[in-house]
Amino acid sequence: MGMAVSIDVRDDVPSEAIDEVVAWLHHVDDTFSTYRPDSPISRLGTGQATRAEMSAEVVEVLDLCDALRADTDGAFDAHAVPAPNGSRFDPSGLVKGWSIERAAGILERHRATNFCINAGGDIALRGEAEPGLPWRVGIRHPDQPMMSAAVLAVSGRVAVATSATYERGAHIIDPATGEPTTPVASVTIVGSDLTVVDAVATAVFVMGLDGLAWLIQRHPDLAGFAITRDELTYRTENFARYLAPG
Repeated sequence: MGMAVSIDVRDDVPSEAIDEVVAWLHHVDDTFSTYRPDSPISRLGTGQATRAEMSAEVVEVLDLCDALRADTDGAFDAHAVPAPNGSRFDPSGLVKGWSIERAAGILERHRATNFCINAGGDIALRGEAEPGLPWRVGIRHPDQPMMSAAVLAVSGRVAVATSATYERGAHIIDPATGEPTTPVASVTIVGSDLTVVDAVATAVFVMGLDGLAWLIQRHPDLAGFAITRDELTYRTENFARYLAPG
């Protein structure tokens, strides 16, 4: 998927569990990579294949993309994003979170209850880092990579996703214009399901600060944190519950 993925399991699980997660992520890359002209998603996007020819998991992703396009009033629209394969269909903004959430399910089936999967800053967490100690997740400062703009302390089933431009430049596309958008420096969303959290982080980034008001109204179960380009921070009221003390 063009990024490093770290898997930190604090339970005693068989090595087959990690092997299964790695195999799953490679399968996702083979299936959904828009950099591979022969992948099913590229063939669909360029018109070489039809939806009817797609596997059940691809159809699931297509349905999720359609639902999110409606939910976000078009701020998230996989059908309006220029893709490396030359098409205007790129579901990567959903696939990453969806695939990592599925990877978490694989570990859970192997009876893992305390782990962290981090895919380029989009994170699925379960349980605790150590007995009685929460996981600590730093939100990177957009202009000072060695500093954190905030630190979270979370336990249980938690998903954290950040959309920003500090790693890949202005790459997040506004579906309304087809051009990269940079209304804010970064947006972090916290919830329980990384499939939703990752896509919503992209949508709120496109919306800018107005996206936090949209989040409060449409998804009160999610928490949001935004940093502007002049380093001001804004957050939804419920975001405070995730902040590490001090």
